[in-house]
Amino acid sequence: MSLVAKCKKFWYNNNMSTIQYGFVFPGQGVQAVGMGQDLAKSFPVARAVFEEVDTALGYPLSKLMFAGDITELTQTQHAQPAIMAVSMAIVRIIESEVAPVMQLAGAVAGHSLGEYTALCAAGVLNLTDTAKLLKLRGELMTEAAREQPGGMLALLGANISQAMDLAKRSGCYVANDNCDGQVVLSGSHVALTTAKMLAETMHIKRSVPLAVAGPFHSPMMAGAAQKMFDVLNKIQFSLPQIPIFFNATGLLENKTIAFADLLKRQMTDTVHWRETIQNMVHVDAFVECGQGTVLTGLIHRIRPDMTVLNGCDVSGVQSLISSLKM
Repeated sequence: MSLVAKCKKFWYNNNMSTIQYGFVFPGQGVQAVGMGQDLAKSFPVARAVFEEVDTALGYPLSKLMFAGDITELTQTQHAQPAIMAVSMAIVRIIESEVAPVMQLAGAVAGHSLGEYTALCAAGVLNLTDTAKLLKLRGELMTEAAREQPGGMLALLGANISQAMDLAKRSGCYVANDNCDGQVVLSGSHVALTTAKMLAETMHIKRSVPLAVAGPFHSPMMAGAAQKMFDVLNKIQFSLPQIPIFFNATGLLENKTIAFADLLKRQMTDTVHWRETIQNMVHVDAFVECGQGTVLTGLIHRIRPDMTVLNGCDVSGVQSLISSLKM
């Protein structure tokens, strides 16, 4: 059975909506002080999400999100559950105001840590476990970055072939295939310096170092990935209520036995975001649930014919709700 046929069969068995939406969830880098605060004030279901995440983590992450210090919020172990919490708050608002996401969504996917949010939205993980797993993931990534320092370099104007060639010549790794014109490398500081110099000779438009704590989505995260796998392998994943596309392959996977390995590979392999969006061929429009509009911009470049709805503050979420009700 083809990928499209599998998606359609899964979706028609679980969905009542006439429009199939692809729900997508952002990754690290979108965090900002004040995130989620107006949602918590305006929607009780959003406030309940933040309270549950606080309880799961054992400290008031919401206070850090609403009025904390950006440097502390940006620390990986805080940023990851915080970004997930805002996304899930929006999901819960949509469910309270429109319909269950399983009735609206033809598929879900998340960029990097957003993949955990997608699993939560699809009913594979509960909110408490998702928050705890992301805190652990952040801690393990930070520890791995201390042991093997490095960073990430965005190549603007480059395609995947150019990025792969540059990675091979510099000793870097392709971390994110976000879209044509935006590919990210990961590696040691020496390798990234070499890559930046080589990029100039290849007439790549720009190469921009990213403000990240380490060489994420590369084999340099292997130790952290194995430790994460050891924990994930003990998790009892529930059957997904919505088709899920995974970063490591860009493909649909509905066998829960594969999830731990796919989440492990996500930490060391390329995030195939371009392929993910291209492969979600059965959806009619996309909904970005979360802080910012990074994924909206990427989707417009990958599939310029597609409508993308989003909203991360009260007015934006109200507009999103209105659009979904149409």
